[in-house]
Amino acid sequence: QVQLVESGGGLVQPGGSLKLSCAGSPRIFRQHEMHWYRQAPGKQRELVAGITSGGTTKYGDSVKGRFTIERDNVRRVMSLQMSNLQSEDTGVYYCHARFEADEYWGQGTQVTVSS
Repeated sequence: QVQLVESGGGLVQPGGSLKLSCAGSPRIFRQHEMHWYRQAPGKQRELVAGITSGGTTKYGDSVKGRFTIERDNVRRVMSLQMSNLQSEDTGVYYCHARFEADEYWGQGTQVTVSS
């Protein structure tokens, strides 16, 4: 049973923008804290941004001021607006949700920043 579905990845030039979306089930959007993680080739998965059910946000140091995370609990969509993208932002981006021991991952969407 698929709980999280990402969309919006693609190829973008350095300095460009891209918006990722993650759709989920009603239960997830009622109470789960949600995150975007990314994994670059040969590197560990890292936290990009997170948002609580109440809207409190947090960001990884490398994306602060460039990325914005939002969630719409009625439409059941979480988004990541990415601006001023750089080559080091390249990777597979994963949507993640967690509430206590209940945890879900999306299938991932590829973001490639290249000229």
